[in-house]
Amino acid sequence: MITFCDSSLPVVVLRLDNHGALGAVRSLGRLGVAVYCVHSHAHAPALRSRYCRGSFTWDLDQAPAAESVQFLLKIARDIGGRAILLATNDETALFEAENAERLRQSFIFPDRPPALVRALYSKKMMHALARQMDIPTAETAFPACRSDVERFAGSARFPVMLKASDGITVARRSGRKMVICRGKQELLENYDQMEDPARPGLMLQEYIPGGEDSVWMFNGYFDENSECLAAFTGKKLRQTPVYTGMTSLGICLPNPQVEQMTKAFMKRIGYRGILDIGYRYDARDGLYKVLDINPRMGATFRLFVGDNGMDVARAMYLHLTGQAVPPSRLCAGRKWFVEDLDLISSIKYYRDGVLGVSQWLRSFRGVQEAAWYASDDRAPFWQIAGEFARKPFRKVAGKFRTGSKVQAA
Repeated sequence: MITFCDSSLPVVVLRLDNHGALGAVRSLGRLGVAVYCVHSHAHAPALRSRYCRGSFTWDLDQAPAAESVQFLLKIARDIGGRAILLATNDETALFEAENAERLRQSFIFPDRPPALVRALYSKKMMHALARQMDIPTAETAFPACRSDVERFAGSARFPVMLKASDGITVARRSGRKMVICRGKQELLENYDQMEDPARPGLMLQEYIPGGEDSVWMFNGYFDENSECLAAFTGKKLRQTPVYTGMTSLGICLPNPQVEQMTKAFMKRIGYRGILDIGYRYDARDGLYKVLDINPRMGATFRLFVGDNGMDVARAMYLHLTGQAVPPSRLCAGRKWFVEDLDLISSIKYYRDGVLGVSQWLRSFRGVQEAAWYASDDRAPFWQIAGEFARKPFRKVAGKFRTGSKVQAA
């Protein structure tokens, strides 16, 4: 198994919105790295991990960038003067790239030009870049107004995907990043709900037929020369939300075509750092078509663990501290799942008639790790389990309060 010759440099994790952040805290903490976390509140499950050395409360979304930089520089001084910075979502990846010059006073992180990070984060720019580099993509349109959507719907072959080109902005406004639309009326209704006419940010994309297992993923780490030091592939078995969302159950499997295509793509654009990228296999033409490129650590990264314990967070730490990144073989058949989200999705799949009880039970064969539960670090799991158990009661209470207000009126 992998060991660090030098684990003295601490790591500061930015934002704890998903289970990926907890995975990073555990992965690095288990090898003796002091991991500190920055989040907008003190209730994130990762903060209860035994491997979280300390936490700092700061809202990176709301605070001006200059103030956030100063806050982080103070954190570095407080914990020893220098640390590795680890972004966990789109917002923090952009923040890191756009403020790199000042942050490098105290932090180490991959050198990624802000323009490249924005191009990969933006679905519109990513689509254009992929086409420029001859990487297969789904047919996509970028409407500027409702009339464009109506014209598109007049000749479209449904279903189609309505997706956010700017995921951050649209998700904050509507609570969704994408939806499958099966007809013109459904498309227009969702467009009206999700779009801001003053700042158009939605895209229309062909729906590539196939089940969840047609969605393939690549996780890797690229050095300063855009050489891949760690590479893993796998595919989704279930998603949350169903049919369109992030992995709730995944499996590691070799896919040389996806791996080689991704390595060549990243080499050509000069990418550095952790990469999380998704493709969908299109049986109609036999091509793997790029769906999303995340220039950061993905929430699913702990699915991808090599035979020596390597993952992309550990590869980054070794490389940025000047240590060799040992080669790692893919653990074919390794499964990973997100306990609460997969249960919700499984119920939906069952109701849709695509997942039976016996099939559901068999699907857990090969699971080697869960997102929340760990035998050596149980506190985050119990917090999530408690929150999950309370959700139905909160919904009932909310409906009761709403009904009481209506009656009172």
